[in-house]
Amino acid sequence: MRRRLLLRSCVLVLVASVAGCSESGPEADTPALAPRGTAMTTAKPTRQDLDNRVSLSGKVTLNPVFGVVAPTAGEIRYRDVEVPESTPTKPTRVASVWAKGRPNRVEVPAGAVFAGRLADDRSKVTAGMPVVSAKRIGYGLVADIDGSQAYQISDSLTTVQAQIKNGPGPFACKVLGTIAALPAGTVPIPEPSVDPSADPSAPPVPVDPGQPVQPSEPTGMRLVCTAPSGVKLINGANATIEVVTARAKNALVLPVEAVAGGQGKGKVDVVGPDGTRETRDVVLGLSDGKVVQIKSGLTGDETVALPGPDLPSAKPVEPGGPLDPKSGK
Repeated sequence: MRRRLLLRSCVLVLVASVAGCSESGPEADTPALAPRGTAMTTAKPTRQDLDNRVSLSGKVTLNPVFGVVAPTAGEIRYRDVEVPESTPTKPTRVASVWAKGRPNRVEVPAGAVFAGRLADDRSKVTAGMPVVSAKRIGYGLVADIDGSQAYQISDSLTTVQAQIKNGPGPFACKVLGTIAALPAGTVPIPEPSVDPSADPSAPPVPVDPGQPVQPSEPTGMRLVCTAPSGVKLINGANATIEVVTARAKNALVLPVEAVAGGQGKGKVDVVGPDGTRETRDVVLGLSDGKVVQIKSGLTGDETVALPGPDLPSAKPVEPGGPLDPKSGK
């Protein structure tokens, strides 16, 4: 009898325990979930060298045309340029831009020949304006540029790398001339000359230029560069040309996921020792797609939350309100 009572007591205790475990109430603990607003992933700012790059699709091209610009603002005065018998090994002076009573030379670089005038003789030109077209003798790499890329790379042509598809590279590519679009280049017609021993009543005979010079065709915006002499090139081969547009040394950076915003302005959530968040404004710099430069707003000792803060959504426009374009306000 005593054994039976003891067994019944154990069964009641077990049932009560199971019932207690199955109960759910409003104050039940959920240890797997952190309180709302707690940062689960964080990162600290680091420092590294950073640069911005623009990639262009190009081709290996034989005898590409490029533009030579005016070195300063002034009046351009062209020279009569003789057709060379061989590829020039020295720069060829083709014009001068006169400013403040002094001439400023315009030269076609060695390895290229004069291809046409891009302005009228003795006309006013501005600094950086294409005034002469030239033709590279031999291979060059040519990449077309659209308007959105032009202003990114216009002042950043000192560091250019190229890679031939399924071929040599990457290698440094030396830029020729300007990226600006070129009008059709014109070559002046040689003035007729008179043979002193000829009959004075005979019409003048045009000067034989030796080799006829064909005016250069117009081009769109494009970048032309040349490979080192040891690089094997094949006409028409596809290539990728990469331009470094900006660089920052020892920049303070964060993962892009930690920053909300763009175009120079952003926000980050700084996590305090107690886990609370404080949203701060930061000034952004360069980005390589993985990290972004923090130019100001952080000291580098902070801990920031990942992902970054959510930007507030735009307020709806009320009909007739000041933001309603139909309201006239």
